[in-house]
Amino acid sequence: MCTLSEFCQFQDIQAVQDFLFQQTSKEDVKRKDTEHLSWEEDWGSWDDSELTQQPFSQAAMVCVREEENLVDGGNIIKTQSEFWLQDCILSLSPTNNLLVIAYEERAVFLQPKWKPNEKGKEELKYTIAWSGFLNVEEREYVSSVLCIPLASQKRSSTGHPDWTCIVVGFTSGYVRFYTETGVLLLSQLLNEGPVLKLKCRTYDVPRHAGIAEQHEEVSILYPSALVTIDGFSLYQSLRACRNQVAKATAVGTEAIQPPPLAYKKWGLQDMEGIMDHISVGIITPCPFDQMKVASVLGGYNATIKSSSPAMAQYVTVGTGPFTSFFYALEWSSQPLLSHVALAVASKLTSAFLTAASGWLGWKGRQVADPQQKQKPKMEPATALPVRFGLPDSRRCGESITLSPCNTLAAITDEFGRVTILDLQRGLAVRMWKGYRDAQVGWIQVTEESGDSDSHGSLQPSEPRHCRVAQFLVIYAPRRGILEVWSTQQGPRVAAFNVGKNCRLLYAGYRILGLNNVTCQGWLPHTYQCCLVEPSSCKMRTINVPFHLSLSDKKSEQTKELHLLKRIRSLLKVEDFSLEANGKELQQLLLDIKHPLFKKQGIEHVLNSNYLPVPFLLTILNVLLDTLHAPDTPCIDENLLLYCQSQKVLLTLYTTLTQLDTTAKKQEMDLATLLGLEEDGLNAILSVLETYHQILINTNSTTEPLQVTANPPPVSLLLGCLGYDKNGMRVRKVDELQALKLGHLFFWRGLCGDVSVPETCSALETSRCDPEQLAGLLLLIWLSREKDILENPSMTCQLFHFLSLLSRMQGFESKDQDPQAVLPFWEQLRGGCQQSHAVGAVYLAAQAGCVAAQSLANSHTTTLEENAVDPWEAVSLDGEQWNLLLRQAKDILQLNTLFLCCTSKPCHSETSTTTSIKELLEGGRGSIADCVARWAMHLWLPPAMLQISKDGNENGDEVKDSIQQEFEHITAPLKMVLMSFPFSLEPDMLHSHCSWANVVQWNKDPEETRFIERAVDHLARICNPHIQHGVSAMMWNTFLVERLSATTLLIDKVCKAPKDRLCRRDLGMGDKAATVFLSCCCELLQILLEADINRDEAEIPTLEVEDAWAGAEGPTSIPELALDQHGVHYPLVQHHYVLCRLLHATLAFGLRVRPLSLFDAKGKYAFFKDFSTLPLLPSGEMDPELVSLRQQFLLRLVSAVVAAIASGTPSITSVSTDQKLPGPWPERAIELALHLQVNEDFLKQQYAVELYNAGHDLLAEEASRAVSDHGGLASQLLLVAGQRLCYALLHIQTKDGMELLARLPPTLCTWLKAMDPSLLHLKDVPLRVTVRLVRHVVQFLPERDGQYHLALQLLDAVQILAK
Repeated sequence: MCTLSEFCQFQDIQAVQDFLFQQTSKEDVKRKDTEHLSWEEDWGSWDDSELTQQPFSQAAMVCVREEENLVDGGNIIKTQSEFWLQDCILSLSPTNNLLVIAYEERAVFLQPKWKPNEKGKEELKYTIAWSGFLNVEEREYVSSVLCIPLASQKRSSTGHPDWTCIVVGFTSGYVRFYTETGVLLLSQLLNEGPVLKLKCRTYDVPRHAGIAEQHEEVSILYPSALVTIDGFSLYQSLRACRNQVAKATAVGTEAIQPPPLAYKKWGLQDMEGIMDHISVGIITPCPFDQMKVASVLGGYNATIKSSSPAMAQYVTVGTGPFTSFFYALEWSSQPLLSHVALAVASKLTSAFLTAASGWLGWKGRQVADPQQKQKPKMEPATALPVRFGLPDSRRCGESITLSPCNTLAAITDEFGRVTILDLQRGLAVRMWKGYRDAQVGWIQVTEESGDSDSHGSLQPSEPRHCRVAQFLVIYAPRRGILEVWSTQQGPRVAAFNVGKNCRLLYAGYRILGLNNVTCQGWLPHTYQCCLVEPSSCKMRTINVPFHLSLSDKKSEQTKELHLLKRIRSLLKVEDFSLEANGKELQQLLLDIKHPLFKKQGIEHVLNSNYLPVPFLLTILNVLLDTLHAPDTPCIDENLLLYCQSQKVLLTLYTTLTQLDTTAKKQEMDLATLLGLEEDGLNAILSVLETYHQILINTNSTTEPLQVTANPPPVSLLLGCLGYDKNGMRVRKVDELQALKLGHLFFWRGLCGDVSVPETCSALETSRCDPEQLAGLLLLIWLSREKDILENPSMTCQLFHFLSLLSRMQGFESKDQDPQAVLPFWEQLRGGCQQSHAVGAVYLAAQAGCVAAQSLANSHTTTLEENAVDPWEAVSLDGEQWNLLLRQAKDILQLNTLFLCCTSKPCHSETSTTTSIKELLEGGRGSIADCVARWAMHLWLPPAMLQISKDGNENGDEVKDSIQQEFEHITAPLKMVLMSFPFSLEPDMLHSHCSWANVVQWNKDPEETRFIERAVDHLARICNPHIQHGVSAMMWNTFLVERLSATTLLIDKVCKAPKDRLCRRDLGMGDKAATVFLSCCCELLQILLEADINRDEAEIPTLEVEDAWAGAEGPTSIPELALDQHGVHYPLVQHHYVLCRLLHATLAFGLRVRPLSLFDAKGKYAFFKDFSTLPLLPSGEMDPELVSLRQQFLLRLVSAVVAAIASGTPSITSVSTDQKLPGPWPERAIELALHLQVNEDFLKQQYAVELYNAGHDLLAEEASRAVSDHGGLASQLLLVAGQRLCYALLHIQTKDGMELLARLPPTLCTWLKAMDPSLLHLKDVPLRVTVRLVRHVVQFLPERDGQYHLALQLLDAVQILAK
């Protein structure tokens, strides 16, 4: 409801009237009336001096307002005393801290203060703060006044202004600025002619991003010009002037010239007369409007800019035309700087006298400074033509008022019309008539969550995402009525009978000096429209609720919406009490008539968390009584059903929360329930205890719901449950809400705190669906796994719940078919299969199995009474529960193993547990795949997976250190291997482990340990068929493409590529590529051996446990391996040779193009599928190709020997624990056999290189494998000669020189021809050389020409060695 409320009073308004009209009398009025009439009849009655003082004829109208109905002098005096406020100029500060009333040259400043009334109660009253004369020149009258509050710059300010500046416009053209105490701060003459209107625009937070921020400004309207002063410049100047006045008055210092004012001056053209104006602010037209204006102004050839210009819009009213629109581009005029005329003198005396005139209450006329009589130079105005307007030759506009949203304006004219103008389109959208001398204002109301208590105020810091409504306030003084209209198309929403001598005040601005930063957190209390009633000495404000903008006040829908809003606001009251607000809330619900709105109101009340349940039940009972009343015209069935269902739910909540905790509970032993002996029960509890301890240590699960002693709010029950004709149904809610609901229904019963039959009875009374209740029961059971494992006896309570729910009304049992699968049990089994809480699943399976068997026995008993059948009926549900029980036991042991961790940090994310459903959907190899991923994450040695059932390891592969590190895993692993004898068979497990590791390596090829571990697992597969298939799958899937890229890269660079090239082309570094090639060689070797052995071995039969026979999904790795095609042995061997060549190239940094060592057929056969039969090299090879191969192998042998000499075993072999010289000599001989190179020549070269490097012991061993002893002896003779030459000629000892003199000339000449620099190791002991020469003598035949030379050399070495 729209109200007109009082917010302030006048303490002594008669004193204000007496001061303003102290010289008014009957004769004065008659004299003024005579002067007015003479002005209309004859211009000669005016004096020249008066004409100079009054340049504009309309000044008389702003000075004295003549009444129309004057009969005699007595009537004149009476009219003046009643309507004196209509002749005055009023301005109220938006913050209600100052009111200015001016008449002619006099003014009174009033401020509100708290004063006691007759009863002693404090009331806010306007008291006179200052009164005096404002004119400086003769016959200078006040024509317009503004009270502008200035923002405080203190950080502690919460929105109250620092002080208020009074801006006064005079008929002389001056604009002067005063403080609240009447001290003149600034005096400025900006244009010739009287000041017609003063308007102000302050900062307001834009409602959305599409609205541009408006700058603050003060606009001054002259008859032919419009001056706009920048708000920031004015704010700074006023603060500086106020500070300097205070300093000059208090200290006596000279006043400092403040900064000049920045203003713009526009010369308004093409108008005959201007009465009022508004400054809309900066607007940016849309592209269509921009093109429309350009085409109108520029014609067909007009140019259009790419960006829309920013323009300031001004709208004026008057005559010729009635309304004019002006647009000033932002850059079209530069701001002018005007020197501010200080009202204080430079000396202390004049400053003090000027200020003291107001402070000490002197009412005398202020003394004019002689210097001020010289008017300053006027700056020329920038011409601003009218863009368009509303022409009406007979109509004259009197005032225009801008709406708060800057899109509409209200215009009053002399014909008594009020027009709404659309500023964006320039159209008059609505008009009222019969409002002569009307005064208008605007009220903007924001839609809020609660009722507004701000008297229609606007808060700049409020969120602007709510809807906003605007209302137009019209005061018709001749009719004495105040009306509130909904703008544009809405009806009148309120009307008030007020006096005919009132004044409507509308500021249209707020606090000056704010911006988008400083306005944050401010809460200024600003009024929009106020009504001054001088007869009652009161100030009133208008309160308009938002909902009045929605529809007509008589509309039922609007009334219902208002009642709903009232309900919402009442529920949000912090100090809500049943005694104070309960009855009102109940009456509001009864007042709502429409069923839809009534249901919404009931929902708001029921969703309140702090209303007690008995109060809610009372409200529902009252509403139901109302609906069942005989005088109810029509009963809405949906509303009736809704109220009844909510009552049932509230009753259920009350029953569940008030169950007797002292009643006798049903007691049953867990062993009796499960039908087990003590040993069997202890075995089950032992397994559960082990799982529980591991679960606690790992902290792998978090409880999704925290158990509290207090029950959940009733809104949870009402929000999660819905009611229909079939009964109660659980809505689609999230898991957390379902857990809270299950906790409310069942948790106390599971813990044994309340009676299970009573709980089920309450649920059955509410017509709850048994299947949904069973789902909630299982959900809360599985979510509290740790609590259940701490107290396994809770399984008995779960059994009681399941038994009672299965016998509840609405349970579909299908008695006629015992073989049918009941959806009730199927739902429970499905929930158990999906859960990872396998401990709770195992106990739930035990309880479900017993409950299903109990239900089946009762059905069987009923059937036996009516039939004579010797066969025993078997329940299909019972069999499926038994199957689930076996699966739950297996998955319990499996998850126990998965939760085991080691002190060794894992390389990747921790492995997670699994569920029955995941294993069933993962295929027959899902169990082995899970164990393989767990072993890989734990980095478990392959030998650990071969632990037999009796606890003995498979061979001596598991070392003591490994056993100690993984000691806590051994026992769970044995249990798992015993539970899954087929799914975790060694070949099955190693196959999945090999595949899991190679997949992990493929994700990050730098981690070469995974591919090494994959090859290790592959080598441990016993069955050649599976080993053959897995090897072929790994080769085709992960290795062949990367090997092809490696081959092309090495062949391109003709050497071992650098690390950067390897990472660019291969995705791994050079060291990782070396390991990769080594693993490729090993895999191909395994594939070759498996291809040979598979002909003698039988194809294995892959079996699976009975409990997991129903697994469906991806095919296991061994099954895929058995489906692989056979390989072409020579083709695999051909690739093996390539891998060895590449491996040698990277391992020893050799320079070679590997593909150049093969002919065209060999190159073509590379990287073909192993099951194909391409042409391969056969027969004798090209001698040049054989020569290239021999040179490469010789370089390889030299590199191997060099690596032995450097003592770096990491280069000589992949495995660092092998002794020198490693496997590379044998590999080189193997390559020689495959490449058709003379292997004896290679062996001979290897032995010579070893002697040359000083490894005589290794060389002796290698020389035994050489067949051509003569050729080897010839080369070794040179090595021995080089050593002796170094000992005699380069060391040059005394004994050596004597020996050299005694040597035979032939030997001496031969030694001098030797070059010791060819030796890799020169300083070799002579006793070792003696052994070498003896071998040479043994290898050379006596008929050989070098035999005698060898004997002479042996004698010389022996002599020198002694």
